[in-house]
Amino acid sequence: MDTMPGGGARPTRLIARDFRNHTELDLPIGRRFVALVGENGAGKTNLLEALSLFSPGRGLRRADLSGMARIGGPGGFAISLTLGEREDGHRLGTGCEPPGFDGRASRLCRIDGAGVGSPVAFAEFLRVVWLTPDLDGLFRGPAGDRRRFLDRLVLAVDATHGGRVSAMERALRSRNRLLEERPDDGRWLDAIEREVAELGVAVALARRETVERLDRLIGESRDDNQPFPWAAIRLEGELDDLVAVWPALEAEDRYRSALRQGRHRDRAAGRSLIGAQSSDLVVRHGPKDVPAATASTGEQKALLIGLVLAHARLVQAMSGLAPVILLDEVAAHLDPRRRAGLYDALDALSGQVWMTGADPALFAELGERADIVKVVDGRIVSPETA
Repeated sequence: MDTMPGGGARPTRLIARDFRNHTELDLPIGRRFVALVGENGAGKTNLLEALSLFSPGRGLRRADLSGMARIGGPGGFAISLTLGEREDGHRLGTGCEPPGFDGRASRLCRIDGAGVGSPVAFAEFLRVVWLTPDLDGLFRGPAGDRRRFLDRLVLAVDATHGGRVSAMERALRSRNRLLEERPDDGRWLDAIEREVAELGVAVALARRETVERLDRLIGESRDDNQPFPWAAIRLEGELDDLVAVWPALEAEDRYRSALRQGRHRDRAAGRSLIGAQSSDLVVRHGPKDVPAATASTGEQKALLIGLVLAHARLVQAMSGLAPVILLDEVAAHLDPRRRAGLYDALDALSGQVWMTGADPALFAELGERADIVKVVDGRIVSPETA
């Protein structure tokens, strides 16, 4: 089997039908580095998105299924990914049928032709991490963006985390609605707050474990002279403070008490003010010891890349699978020193790496380590081996 040095079978073939602007695509993959080159709008990022659908969640664009189907197509799409060689490898499949009478599209997932319940099942064979230009403003943006980023980090090591977060959000919406419509119904409020507390503490603990592991891994390998500065990370929030001090059951009791005492305040605000939904991921530029948000734009980009690379190492250490790394338009925004540093850092990792860029010259330093694939209007024009 064609395996990755750190564990797991390497993707060797990607097939897509009616996905975004790709009508029919069949791409064999020969090497560990894959560079997708072409003009803006050609469909390079669409291929990264296709790969990201083999992880829990909604992919790197967080798009609805209906939005992924090709405009002018039948309304559904299909993606297949082969891991290893055909004889002893595995084939993962995902997609959706055209919407039914209710207008809804249903997600389909298969492993070796057999249906599975959700993309969570893919985690047994494959882990995926990514970095896109949408994350460039992460450190200066709202806390909600950092929570979503953090939950993606957790999902890559704990595929069930997304289900907990979704269940917590549903419970919080139920509590908000109950506070608005039946604020004196103490029995139902007690019941829903018990559920909120259990789920909220579970989410907070999963986030805390990932942050602590990642911060420790960064600390063990930090080097102030590297092109990508190391980050110091921690969680900030009232529930995060509780789970840091108390055992899970005690934290649930204290959180439930805080919810009960805060009912009038939360009803006035129209939302629950305390909980995992209010946590923030606090990031500092390690070598300078300053908040990441105050660093220059270039420093923030380098810091984010370093954080994603460290996360890829953590995923491999915790799952035993070398992750597939998706980097959308990363190299174009780096100076030559940092671009060379990026390729060296990626080379030191074990996972397969997919990158996009308009100029093939951006990937010249990869030499024979990379497959250079030209994408034009949703088609692979001429795969070239650099």
